[in-house]
Amino acid sequence: MNDKQRFAELEHRLSHIEDQVNSSSVIKFEINIDQIRQVIHEEVTKAVNEVTKYHQFQLPPMLTRKQLMELFNISQTKTSELLNRADFPVFREAGVLIPTHLLFRWIEKHTRWVEENTSFFEKTAM
Repeated sequence: MNDKQRFAELEHRLSHIEDQVNSSSVIKFEINIDQIRQVIHEEVTKAVNEVTKYHQFQLPPMLTRKQLMELFNISQTKTSELLNRADFPVFREAGVLIPTHLLFRWIEKHTRWVEENTSFFEKTAM
């Protein structure tokens, strides 16, 4: 279901609630449906903007050194350390490029290794 369909579904539900409130003889509320619709519209718009912001940042198939630094938020020194590791995926035939799919596979492998072989993630703050 895309965002427009979700918004249409919310509007439909809101209309249904409005009908129930209007037909209720037990409890009558002073509800301004237009205000509720406006609030829902604003919240949905904010959510859609957040989602689309992240969709716009799709990674290319190959990352440059600079893109790796920005993605990991690391310095040139740490980037050089990573790029010089024997197990780090680097394609050097066309400069220094990092295959994105291999990078994420490398991250998963090393995160799993740390979880299985150390107690790093079990440490708690005292």
